[in-house]
Amino acid sequence: MITFVDLQAEYAEISQEIAQAIQRVLKRGWFILGGEGERFEEEFSKYVGAKYGIGVNSGSDALFLGLKAVGVGKGDEVITVSHTFISTADAIVRNGAKPVFVDIYPDTYCIDVSKIEEKITGRTKAILPVHLYGHPADMEPIMELARKYRLFVVEDACQAHGAEYKGKKVGSIGDLGCFSFYPIKNLGAYGDGGMVVTADEELAGKLRMLRNYGQPQKYHHDFVGVNSRLDEIQASILRVKLKHLDEWNGKRRRVAKLYDELLRNSHIIKPVEKEYAKHVYHLYVIRCKERDRLQQHLIANGIQTQIHYPIPVHRQKAYQGLAADTNLEITKRICHEILSLPMYPFLGKDEVKTIVQCAGNAISLCN
Repeated sequence: MITFVDLQAEYAEISQEIAQAIQRVLKRGWFILGGEGERFEEEFSKYVGAKYGIGVNSGSDALFLGLKAVGVGKGDEVITVSHTFISTADAIVRNGAKPVFVDIYPDTYCIDVSKIEEKITGRTKAILPVHLYGHPADMEPIMELARKYRLFVVEDACQAHGAEYKGKKVGSIGDLGCFSFYPIKNLGAYGDGGMVVTADEELAGKLRMLRNYGQPQKYHHDFVGVNSRLDEIQASILRVKLKHLDEWNGKRRRVAKLYDELLRNSHIIKPVEKEYAKHVYHLYVIRCKERDRLQQHLIANGIQTQIHYPIPVHRQKAYQGLAADTNLEITKRICHEILSLPMYPFLGKDEVKTIVQCAGNAISLCN
């Protein structure tokens, strides 16, 4: 069996460091909003290149609170993509605003910046680009549009820890950057976790209150907030893993390069890395018109795969009436073709060769 991810291999490499970090927290006896969280906020925001980091309990809440912090509310519109995990759009709707979807590029699967301006109205409050699968969105023209129309830019970097756009790490380019530390992410906790990063001191202060019941100090509530805090044990684990992130991203890139070299079948479209980008391959996503038969063949041969994502957000039952079924031709087409192959830092060369050979055999059977 070749698994889609292998968190046990990762743990085996750092198990002693993890045990020491957890013991440090247990001995201290302080589990919420303590020193581990503060240090991880400092270390991660420095790594990203932002001035402030605010730990929260998930990537979903990072997006939700990030939008709330910039003032997104009832009657507002936020421009984003439909080809993404549901949390992107969910954060907009939870704030009482409307998601306005634009199509994506057929090669990077990130937002098509040429289609953003036509969707801007007097109700538009923010643009929410997604750095999908670990590849950065094209941020420069997005920031130009934001300046032109006085919009906020909130980056969904939940799949892109360490990815770079023109030499700058994603998450540090817009007004806010939002990250998830879900266990299978490039930087994953052993549970849920998230963070918002920013260079804006006022936004950082507001986020710190929003995540903790709207409190500037205990029992003083300036506005309605939520309980969304990154706990000390998860922060200690993430501090350990952050030290290994660049090394692990490098291994992901080497696995992707091997896939690129070996996947030579004309029926398979491979992922790209634009000249402005450093891809960190949270996922290695191919396209194939015979996707379903290819996936079935791989599964039958003990190779796990996934589809990210089979149903666009605007086609989801939960979003009927919340977002128009707009002209998203690329989004509609690729959801029937995309397939995520196994991708993690400890995937071996022989395993990649087996996957590629099996995929090639499947394509032969399909034609």
